[in-house]
Amino acid sequence: MLISGVQKFTMLDYPEKVATIIFTPGCNMRCRFCHNKEFVLPEEIKKIEPSFISEKAVLNFLKSRQNKLDGVVISGGEPTVQPDLKQFIQKVREMDFLVKLDTNGNLPDVLKDLIQNGLVDYVAMDVKTTLEEYPRLVGDLVNTKNIKESINFLKKRSVPYEFRTTVIDDVHTTAIIKEMAKLLKDSDKLYLQKFRPETTLHPEFENKKPLPDKKMQEFIKIFKKENIKEVDIRQ
Repeated sequence: MLISGVQKFTMLDYPEKVATIIFTPGCNMRCRFCHNKEFVLPEEIKKIEPSFISEKAVLNFLKSRQNKLDGVVISGGEPTVQPDLKQFIQKVREMDFLVKLDTNGNLPDVLKDLIQNGLVDYVAMDVKTTLEEYPRLVGDLVNTKNIKESINFLKKRSVPYEFRTTVIDDVHTTAIIKEMAKLLKDSDKLYLQKFRPETTLHPEFENKKPLPDKKMQEFIKIFKKENIKEVDIRQ
């Protein structure tokens, strides 16, 4: 499997677990506000390809951390575009690590296969906006039917999961949030993340401002009205 980076230690990315994060290159979305173009755009990925880490090296590192780490977070880019993701996770599971998958939900068949085969213990899915607004925000590679399918599958609670939304001023209006709340109705967890203006895929987003705390709290109330059990701000 292609591995573009490793963060050897985190206590933040896998709830209540000590973990390593493994990053994969490539993505099937083009989120205009994305901060990680080097993991997304083919021409940028090509530039960092010489620094990719071999699968063997990563597995050897994990072997050295057995009984010291609880789990492995697989993030991206978008991990589900990796054709040998399943085989890689099987090798990780053979070392008795828990596995958390970060995904955009654009490939529900891959997500379902991993969960139904007992290869993933926790899923964090980014929900970007309403289904109608998805193409404008993330590009035409997205299939909104797939997004809805992944959301509804996770709601069945086959594994613990959370949804995550990066909230952007002038993009996530109150009307948009209300529609998103309906889409995520009866979910277990939703974390709202403040947008931080940095270098982004589309330059116009470099001038966007983080949403004020007061507005974030208003949005939390809207989501809670749709029986989303836990809604909070993640810094």
